[in-house]
Amino acid sequence: MDELLPIVDDRGNVQGSALRSHCHNYSFLLHPVVHLHLFNTKGELCLQKRASNKDIQPDKWDTAVGGHVSYNEPIEVALQREAQEELGIDGFLYQKAFSYAFRSEREYELVNAFVACYDGQICFDSQEISEVRFWTFDEIKGMMGNSVFTPNFEQEFDRLIQYLRKEDSFLPNAFNIKLRG
Repeated sequence: MDELLPIVDDRGNVQGSALRSHCHNYSFLLHPVVHLHLFNTKGELCLQKRASNKDIQPDKWDTAVGGHVSYNEPIEVALQREAQEELGIDGFLYQKAFSYAFRSEREYELVNAFVACYDGQICFDSQEISEVRFWTFDEIKGMMGNSVFTPNFEQEFDRLIQYLRKEDSFLPNAFNIKLRG
């Protein structure tokens, strides 16, 4: 199924629409996506391993949730939908962390990144995800640059650290997240 995606400017204002297949085919039309950085109360970060059948970055570790915003869908509704579809979770508290434009060799996305804490059961979609696990920050840092993670995640992880250090986020204080180095 080829979904209709909004085409946006760098502020997220909708300028038109295009099919997902067109957006992912070197058109470099800016389209919005949602990412969820999901922590547990130990301060570990949940990552998903993308299934081998994915058309972009198969078999790489990535943010816990990542997905496209459908045309005429509010960003936060897309976040909740994707969390339910990919990890089978809902009813979690989240906070918007940051947005930025990411251009890969194939597409151009306006990433809307959120943070949340969740200790409940995760039932991931095995068609899209081959594995889910929680990582410490030290484990992630130790694997950076070794083709374990998607390039987008590696760039975004640095943004996440910066966000958690300087923003008045509910995560570090409420859930004892340890930021080192």
